Amino acid sequence: MEAKNLDIYGDPPIPWSRPLGQLEAIAAKPYTDPADRRKTFWLSTVRPDGRPHLAGIGALWVDGKFYFTSGSKTRKGRNLAENPNCAISVALGDIDLVVEGRAAKVTDAATLQRIAERFGAQGWPARATDDAITAEYSAPSAGPPPWDLYEMTPVTAFGVATAKPYGATRWRF
Repeated sequence: MEAKNLDIYGDPPIPWSRPLGQLEAIAAKPYTDPADRRKTFWLSTVRPDGRPHLAGIGALWVDGKFYFTSGSKTRKGRNLAENPNCAISVALGDIDLVVEGRAAKVTDAATLQRIAERFGAQGWPARATDDAITAEYSAPSAGPPPWDLYEMTPVTAFGVATAKPYGATRWRF
């Protein structure tokens, strides 16, 4: 991984381990208390006419990739079918993170099952079907089930620290 210090105030580069540890902690943490607010991840896709589209999503960081769901007829689903380039952002505990990459629809049964179980461990009763994810409910913007599972492979990430030690860094995977 290549890291470039973008900080203009003399702070050292942020190690990738800082956001990585927080992403892994979020993915491993069960949602057991309604007062324990989950992080909102934001997915940016590109419309066919080139305009951006931004939507809040539920996402998991697993084995170096983001996983999220979307209905095939939603704006984000249609955008990804045309152009897999996207970005996911999240405000972590002490760093704002943007990860750019490419999303691909997951149809592998073992991966669908594994990620459905990970979502289930967080409190969303997801289950794998033949080539998608289903559950009794999802976000209102997801469209009706079943939902496609997407795997976003990171290409570049940007982090800006919001607490000491401060800094700004770009990572290339």
